[in-house]
Amino acid sequence: MVEDGGEEEAEGESGEMPAAAAPLQRCNGFLPGKEAAAPAGGGEQPAPAAPEAEAMLAAPCERPETRLETRLSRRRLAVLAVFSCYSLVNAFQWIQYSILSNVFAGFYGVSFTEIDWLSMVYMVAYVPLILPATWLLDARGLRLTALLGSGLNALGAWLKCGSLAPQRYPLTLTAQAVCAVAQVFILGLPSRIASVWFGPTEVSTACAVAVLGNQLGTAIGFLLPPVLVPNTPNDIDLMAHNISIMFYGTAIVSTLLFFLTGVVFEEKPKYPPSHSQAVLQTKPPEDYSYKQSIINLLKNIPFILLLISYGIMTGAFYSVSTLLNQMIVTHYEGEEVNAGRIGLTLVVAGMVGSIICGLWLDYTKTYKETTFIVYILSFIGLLVFTFTLDLGYLIVVFVTGGVLGFFMTGYLPLGFEFAVEITYPEPEGTSSGLLNASAQIFGIVFTLVQGKLTTDYSPRAGNLFLCAWIFVGSILTALIKSDLRRHSVNSGIMNLDVKPVPVDSPVEPESTTLKIQSTL
Repeated sequence: MVEDGGEEEAEGESGEMPAAAAPLQRCNGFLPGKEAAAPAGGGEQPAPAAPEAEAMLAAPCERPETRLETRLSRRRLAVLAVFSCYSLVNAFQWIQYSILSNVFAGFYGVSFTEIDWLSMVYMVAYVPLILPATWLLDARGLRLTALLGSGLNALGAWLKCGSLAPQRYPLTLTAQAVCAVAQVFILGLPSRIASVWFGPTEVSTACAVAVLGNQLGTAIGFLLPPVLVPNTPNDIDLMAHNISIMFYGTAIVSTLLFFLTGVVFEEKPKYPPSHSQAVLQTKPPEDYSYKQSIINLLKNIPFILLLISYGIMTGAFYSVSTLLNQMIVTHYEGEEVNAGRIGLTLVVAGMVGSIICGLWLDYTKTYKETTFIVYILSFIGLLVFTFTLDLGYLIVVFVTGGVLGFFMTGYLPLGFEFAVEITYPEPEGTSSGLLNASAQIFGIVFTLVQGKLTTDYSPRAGNLFLCAWIFVGSILTALIKSDLRRHSVNSGIMNLDVKPVPVDSPVEPESTTLKIQSTL
């Protein structure tokens, strides 16, 4: 199997082969590469494939040995850009209420707790809906899932435009709930888009960029709403006008991105971008079972360890972000504005960390080592942040908060990509969805417990609670076996048996093993 990743093909082109090449047959709708040529001069022949593999290859393609062609599509950059943009808007809509909690509490005449629920609904909605959402991604595909995510995001934004009057809190809560459902169809896509559209030397960077869009939305959510909606408690009409500018602007941008999603997104490129994707595309659709895929993941001990450790780290990050204002104001009274700036610093530093970690993984492929080091550095960063928070110097908090965000947020694409590696050939959306569900559950628990400790004792007590859990997560990360299955297929350093998931039916096929012999 040879990779032609350096040759990009514009969408719609026929993809010409070298003149000497015979016309290629399609295998399950995908063009395989040229047949492996026998060595000249009667040299040693490659070992024949197992009878089961020959039967599986010969059935769809009528040839026992096939090398699948791989290419990179120019469209992949547009797909990544559009996804990152509507993920950005979804994250912006999540944080736009919390950063203006006093403004919206006065506007709608509700308590701060009710305003907090406008953010909490994102976490609450994710947990019960993630399994149906990942089933939809695996069964109906990337394009439909992307359209649902961007479409619901736009619908929620337009519903908010109808809540521009006091006493309409129930409507704005309903609109935010719609945006929360949209998030379920967004958070699990970065690793899926990266794997389906990008080559092996850029897949981790692509995943990091996709995650970056969501982080950038949070950063803009810290900055833009206070500028657009200043607090004018004595002029409710002016407040409603300012809120309308934010709501209508968000709705228009969301709608534009929905139409762009329909134009740009396709299920997959014309040619697979990597050997690992080429292998997966040879499997007939009837060999896939979502139920069996979930069972396989839950039986995968390295993935279970990563599932727990990822939930701990990301849940701790959610908790710190949610309670940051309370921690800062406890030690620096009247510094609400700087608390928001520290949150912005944490998010922006995390964006840089995500990109650097993605580039590092593409260059080194040291998934476990990098994940473990970042985990340890996050633990140290939180300890330093905890014990310097009450020194009385805000500049120190800015620095330690930035360092903490760099490593904690930089861990996000690491977890996604490590999960795809150790669970290949299981669908990327399923593993990513379970990781996000774990993060939401830990995030809710950590936020409630840390908030209680911070209120009853001190911010230090709450942060030390998180430190203890992150230490446990670092131990679990050290125990993960680094079995880089996808990388092995892409690099061709070994023969890999890829076993399609058997369908739950009374009749089992004799064997569903497909052996890919890489010849690099």
